[in-house]
Amino acid sequence: SLCLSSHNPSIEQHHKQCWNIIGSGIFISPKGVLEHAGSVGLSLIVWVCGGGICALGSLCYAELGVTIPKSGGDYSYVTEIFGGLVGFLLLWSAVLIMYPTTLAVIALTFSNYVLQPAFQNCLPPFIATRLLATICILFLTWVNCSSVRWATRIQDVFTVGKLLALVLIIVVGLIQISRGHYDALRPSVAFEFSEDPSVGQIALAFLQASFAYSGWNFLNYVTEEVVEPRKNLPRAIYVSIPLVTLVYTMTNIAYFSSMTPEELLASNAVAVTFGEKLLGMFSWVMPISVALSTFGGINGYLFTSSRLCFSGAREGHLPYLLAMIHLKNCTPIPALLLCCIATIVILCIGETHNLINYVSFINYLSYGVTIAGLLYLRKKRPNLARPIKVNMLVPITYMIFWAVLLGFSLYSEPVVCGLGMVIMLTGVPVYFVGVQWKEKPKWVYRLLEKVTYMGQKLCYVVFPQEDTSETEPLTAFKATD
Repeated sequence: SLCLSSHNPSIEQHHKQCWNIIGSGIFISPKGVLEHAGSVGLSLIVWVCGGGICALGSLCYAELGVTIPKSGGDYSYVTEIFGGLVGFLLLWSAVLIMYPTTLAVIALTFSNYVLQPAFQNCLPPFIATRLLATICILFLTWVNCSSVRWATRIQDVFTVGKLLALVLIIVVGLIQISRGHYDALRPSVAFEFSEDPSVGQIALAFLQASFAYSGWNFLNYVTEEVVEPRKNLPRAIYVSIPLVTLVYTMTNIAYFSSMTPEELLASNAVAVTFGEKLLGMFSWVMPISVALSTFGGINGYLFTSSRLCFSGAREGHLPYLLAMIHLKNCTPIPALLLCCIATIVILCIGETHNLINYVSFINYLSYGVTIAGLLYLRKKRPNLARPIKVNMLVPITYMIFWAVLLGFSLYSEPVVCGLGMVIMLTGVPVYFVGVQWKEKPKWVYRLLEKVTYMGQKLCYVVFPQEDTSETEPLTAFKATD
């Protein structure tokens, strides 16, 4: 199929969508899903339903993608539908919360899986995990700053680790089940609850699962590059979402074929524990495979997050320095450095489980606002050309689930989820002062000019346009924006 993808753009887009969703989240989220669901059976239901919700969201995004054929995903759609403020808030939350927090979670997972074999009977030291995660972030930031080619090659090579780990887990799990090792999966046992689950806890279980499914809207960030989006966006959804749901559900079933729920909850690195129980002398394969997968995941998120900063800066919603690229390497160094710094701050102060709830809540908030935009557009512009038009039940069903999920998540984790909302709302005064206020004092423009000029000299960056007049540190027409 990989050979076919090089000759068939449609197949290639299906692969991109599928492998972008299947990420390191499946090695992180199972513990959190089980903890909040309270039983094996309900946790598996959450994984299946999570895939179904992603399918509904993907269909809505497919309609938006061909109705508003702009790359940039949520940010582009919301800015087009609701205007600059709402678009800016989504961009603000993505730059300060979504991407840095996701990177921090994946980096901490990388360090846990690398260090866990050396600390088999206890958790790896806090400082050691943070130090290794920071080194990983710094190294991959340097790679992305140095060469786009290196970054893409790392992504291609390290995808192998992701596939190797998942194939190994599922195959070994199926062998275990064929031998009769499925006690935890028997219905009489699978739905035993230590305590009755609340709606709030089930909502948090969905948040944990949604972290593993994040990436389902990837193709909407490059809509302008998709060949025949009217045909290929729906095809990518119909192929990728069911396949990813199957892989994730089978991976969890494989975990439960060898581990009791108590063992899974006690494990700091689920796949490592799985390998130690079943692979014997080859157990070392599992931590290496997962480390390769998470390493590639960090690289991919760094690449896409810097691209979003770059897009926002070109729209005038972020400092112009973030829209500049290296003069020789053509890499967005200022945007990469911003993402790197934000990630290191978050991973030093956060704990993986809470960080997942934190970022998943904000992710779902942005998805809901975007799909609400679809409903708003249907009402305000009913005659707008829509090459793809989903049944109204699809966005309405998604919005009902969205409202229930966010409401009960906020009730169950008011501090973690509320903090994300507060940080997002801090973007309101920033927008009015930084973007909306046009007649700023001259000293503000002079300060911006000096900072931009220093940034250009330090990073050796310029505006990417061919017109040399736009490579000045801060041109006059920029200052009057």
